[in-house]
Amino acid sequence: MAKGLSWQLSFSCSIIITFFLTLTIAQQQPLYHFCSNTNGNFTRNSTYETNLDGLLSSFSLNATNGNGFHNFSSGHGSTMANAVALCRGDVSQGDCFSCINDANAELRNRCPNQKEAIIWYDSCMFRYTNHTVIGDAENSPHFYTPNENNVTDVDAFNRALDSLLDRLMDVASSGTSLGKFATGSERVTALQTVYALVQSTPDLTPIDCRSCLSQVIVDIPRCCDGKKGGRVYAPSCNIRFETERFYTLTAADTGTSSTAPPPTPSLPPSNDTTTTGNKNNSSRLTIIISISAVGFALLVISCCIFIILRSRKKPKVKAKKQEVTEAADEIKTAEFLQYDFNSIRAATDNFSDANKLGQGGFGAVYKGTLAYRNSIAVKRLSTESSQGDHEFENEVRLMANLQHRNLVRLQGFCLEGNERLLIYEFVPNGSLDNFLFDRVKKACLNWERRYKIIGGIARGLLYLHQDSRLRIIHRDLKASNILLDAEMTPKIADFGMARMCAVDQTQGATSRIVGTYGYMAPEYAMHGQFSVRSDVFSFGVLVLEILSGQKNSSFHNGSNVDDLINFAWRNWKAGTVFDLVDPSLRDGSRTELMRCIHIGLLCVQENVAQRPSMGSVVLMLTSYSTTLPLPSEPAFLLHS
Repeated sequence: MAKGLSWQLSFSCSIIITFFLTLTIAQQQPLYHFCSNTNGNFTRNSTYETNLDGLLSSFSLNATNGNGFHNFSSGHGSTMANAVALCRGDVSQGDCFSCINDANAELRNRCPNQKEAIIWYDSCMFRYTNHTVIGDAENSPHFYTPNENNVTDVDAFNRALDSLLDRLMDVASSGTSLGKFATGSERVTALQTVYALVQSTPDLTPIDCRSCLSQVIVDIPRCCDGKKGGRVYAPSCNIRFETERFYTLTAADTGTSSTAPPPTPSLPPSNDTTTTGNKNNSSRLTIIISISAVGFALLVISCCIFIILRSRKKPKVKAKKQEVTEAADEIKTAEFLQYDFNSIRAATDNFSDANKLGQGGFGAVYKGTLAYRNSIAVKRLSTESSQGDHEFENEVRLMANLQHRNLVRLQGFCLEGNERLLIYEFVPNGSLDNFLFDRVKKACLNWERRYKIIGGIARGLLYLHQDSRLRIIHRDLKASNILLDAEMTPKIADFGMARMCAVDQTQGATSRIVGTYGYMAPEYAMHGQFSVRSDVFSFGVLVLEILSGQKNSSFHNGSNVDDLINFAWRNWKAGTVFDLVDPSLRDGSRTELMRCIHIGLLCVQENVAQRPSMGSVVLMLTSYSTTLPLPSEPAFLLHS
């Protein structure tokens, strides 16, 4: 009996040891490599090959700069060989050094004669080329790999992932030359969390970093929609997400930027190796890891057996407890959305004029402070408001199910007697029109901020049109309905006029025309036909307003009052389109300015089919390699 048990235990240990050693070997394999023939091949024993072989001669562990990014070269002129390496931000310096050396050797074997090649491992990326690449955001070649397992609630998972990646892009792009790397997590449901990592090479500017990450994120729906995880890698940036944490937990997981690599983790990954030349230490470390892995595996197996045996005794009790917990969570969520009128009245000091933030046709907006929350914004609909019960209910129903960084967040509502209140997050900088059309305040909106605002509005609309559970058409997109937070991040607001459509519904019609003339697409203003392309038209008008710093309804060309779209089109045809640009933006990037004017004119095409989708617009804003079609004559509407 004892011998049989001993044999079974030995056999089990052998299987476990074999499994972990196999896993270790598998993890050391490259994820992907690419041998480029664009720049030609080199011959054996040539000067370029000599320079390439000498790239790592001066690279040692003591010479590492501590941020996981390395740029080194060898030779001069046309025979110069350049190499770039980027280690994952949570990898230690020793592991980074080993990964780069392994990558260099493996890439030389796989691409023996090419002057340009790249290889990716889990811990690092290594590339060499015969031209300088520092400072350039490159997205080609790129590759992606999905997790094989599917999520159960695709919409909830996508919303959480979208919010998480948007937040991490901000953190990473705001990093310094020491590092542009961020990790974090977002709760999907009570029982599921999504974890993500984003990184770009630290030589990129914040705008180029965000642009590079935005382009790789575009590939997620193509490769990994509905999957529990996925990776997208490009030469200048990469992202990864999973439902299990795969990175070393550091302060970066709270949403703060990881500007320097964290301390060496106490439990190194299974592909850890020591510095080149120290084989004895490497063997010792392998033995320690294997023994630790076996002990840990036995402990896990024992725990699993114990849990299985125990769960068989009380399956019904556990299931019933879970149902009660989920029901309680749903009740808490519903109660959270509805507020007592007296508590809101107290928070706004009885809706005092001192707390009034603005006044519109629907009523007034007040600032309030709840005892257990930060500041809030309260929209109080007047009894004479043109925005009635239907619009109130519409906005509550829509906003309760929408979550995106570029949409204002609804925190609750109140409906008591004749009082109809909407409680939103407080956005300190108010609406875009207060800055854009004010001669003094517009100085705060330099081109970098305006470009960020255009991109944020585009991503918010893309979420409404494509990534939310239902296709949502805003129908009243304008400068006064774009709010700016403390970092001047744009948030689309006022969904009282919005319409929900089925995902496969391309357009709708109404006899009740609502919205603001000047921003309305012609097919909607004249025939009541609306679609996602109606919002695209409004976005195009808004882009031209942001570029010119003037209202579309009262655009001034010198001493003459002109039509903004008409003026933009005339100057486009005459080749003097920069006459449209606000003089305070003349120091901005002419390439970006020109591209935004081009996009604005494409969005206001009279032919609905010729207007781009918001997905195409986001790609046009983030990818300079995307060719833009030439605009045709836009729609001109009378402002009567």
